Amino acid sequence: MPIHFGTDGWRAVISDSFTFDNLRIVTQAIADAVASDHWDKSANGGQVPDKNKIVVGYDTRFLSDRFAGEVARVLAANGFTVLLAQSDSPTPAISFAVKNNNAIAGMMITASHNAPRYNGLKLKGAFGGSALPEQCRRVEVYINDNEEQARGPNLMDFKKARDAGLIQRFNPLPAYFEHMHELINTDIIAENPQRFVVDAMYGSGRGVIKSFLQGTGCEIAEIRGEMNPGFGGVHPEPIAKYLGPLASAVSSGMGNFGVVTDGDADRIGAMDERGNFVDPHKIMALALKYLVEKRGWTGAVVRTVSTTRMIDRLAKRYGLKLYETPVGFNHIADYMMKEDVLIGGEESGGISFKGHIPEGDGPIMGLLIVEMIAEAKKSLFEMVDDLLEDVGPALYERADLRLSRPVAKAEMTEFLTLKAPSEIGGQKVAEISQRDGVKYIMADDSWLLIRPSGTEPVLRVYVEGRNAEMVKSLMAYGKTVAESAV
Repeated sequence: MPIHFGTDGWRAVISDSFTFDNLRIVTQAIADAVASDHWDKSANGGQVPDKNKIVVGYDTRFLSDRFAGEVARVLAANGFTVLLAQSDSPTPAISFAVKNNNAIAGMMITASHNAPRYNGLKLKGAFGGSALPEQCRRVEVYINDNEEQARGPNLMDFKKARDAGLIQRFNPLPAYFEHMHELINTDIIAENPQRFVVDAMYGSGRGVIKSFLQGTGCEIAEIRGEMNPGFGGVHPEPIAKYLGPLASAVSSGMGNFGVVTDGDADRIGAMDERGNFVDPHKIMALALKYLVEKRGWTGAVVRTVSTTRMIDRLAKRYGLKLYETPVGFNHIADYMMKEDVLIGGEESGGISFKGHIPEGDGPIMGLLIVEMIAEAKKSLFEMVDDLLEDVGPALYERADLRLSRPVAKAEMTEFLTLKAPSEIGGQKVAEISQRDGVKYIMADDSWLLIRPSGTEPVLRVYVEGRNAEMVKSLMAYGKTVAESAV
């Protein structure tokens, strides 16, 4: 089975393609790529990374700790010093550890929000974000090259590697918390302590928000925080259909609102006191308003093509530069590394802001939500209501159409562009974008986006409308034309 790297790594079904043998092959290719002259060894924030140091972390999935141990054995056998997390940790904590420990790269064993049968590997660059596309391509070159030369992975006994100091256990959370204290105002939270629920979805974000807020007076009830590699039979993805337990916890009085992180805690979602899901579109818009109006911060705003245009309306009001990128946080990270970015985010829940690593971070965004509510002295429902009255209305929906085979993106884009309608739901199509898939933008700022998934045989249809009727019209048209395109 060929091993393909996506935007920041590799995912596959456990014991099918994701096996110890294949993981060792991939790790050897990463070791070769990092050691090569082609790997980016440029200074990071004034520091030249230690070319012999790699950070390894893992989530709560089945065998993730064992897989991480095998990764460490291969890296040690190739002469690298491995900082191996002591226990399951959030992806952003591992990414921060790469930068904070001045390592040349990082590897995180996780399949993020995917179904429980999957596991995977995320590759991180020295700057604390997803590895660059050319770095991922370099790994694939070595995978193929090693196979052609019948060169198997180097492997070192774990205990011998520990005794030689090549594998060192570490806890990534203390340094991560210290950094977050620079970005989250716990004084504001302590002045108006909140009572809320954290839903860890059985992922590696468990205990993180609760631990960080110790001593602030907040009353925090955590649900789905125990180890459960089956994730209770659902995808650990913070979207409404998987949040029944959080809705029950809030409605039963365990807290006045809820925040939720995904399987490896690089995504965020929330729930208000009435059990309404507060999606990442609204979270990012609320955060942008807060950072500008309350903190007085400035900088560029970056959002993906599938993210709400409420962001555009706010950026225009504040006179901030706005960038639209293809789907994938790596595209947002590109801007965060090369210019002054105030906030960047995507509809799936990956959001980060100024002063932090170029990586989606569920815990820090959950903490920012707590700070915003504490400062506003309003409920989350009231804050969202005020937002929609200010820059809305904006109603959002997404449908995933399962395909029997992957779709050719270029052909689909050409077909949908040629077949573009003049109007949908009584609104003229004012603009057509091909930045990632095909996006029809209406005269009233409503929009329809059709794009193939980069990780699975799925065609995604996204819509945002100014009223429920428009959402219905856009979605109906989107599904019909998407199916005809396939």
